Amino acid sequence: MHPSNSNDSLTGRRGAIAAAALGLAGGTLAAQLPAARGAEPTGADTQPWRKPLRPSGAPAADAGYSPAILASGEKILTISGQGPANLDADMETQIRQTFDRIGLLLAAGGASFTNVVIIRSFWVHLLRDLPIFRKVRRDYLVEPYPASTAVGTPELAIPGLELEIEAVAIL
Repeated sequence: MHPSNSNDSLTGRRGAIAAAALGLAGGTLAAQLPAARGAEPTGADTQPWRKPLRPSGAPAADAGYSPAILASGEKILTISGQGPANLDADMETQIRQTFDRIGLLLAAGGASFTNVVIIRSFWVHLLRDLPIFRKVRRDYLVEPYPASTAVGTPELAIPGLELEIEAVAIL
């Protein structure tokens, strides 16, 4: 490769990487969703910027989550996996402590649970603890409930940790 072309090639790659990063950071989302911000609320959706999607043939939502959320906003707040303060507490307390930590991070970012569009939870004892999580999450999350994924895993990064919850919020 000729030295003068090398710099042009590098500049082109940097531009492509920057454009891709912008898309991942929400530029694409913001460009595709502005019409949703002005949409009329339907059913339990009192926030027109956050609309649940329930097309025919999609899995039915359990209490406390939506199969999909169409959201528009100007900022994305991603919260890394959080766990409880007390690993020896009963599971309901651990789940509540974890949601409380998420609430602190949401507030620090200028958001609340109203802004959450997806929750991902990771469980060492999925079948045992998921019913408790389903009950507790309704005390924190609001309709339309965010999309949700629960994953069972043999272990988490911190010894003794049995649950970890991450969230994404749109502001």
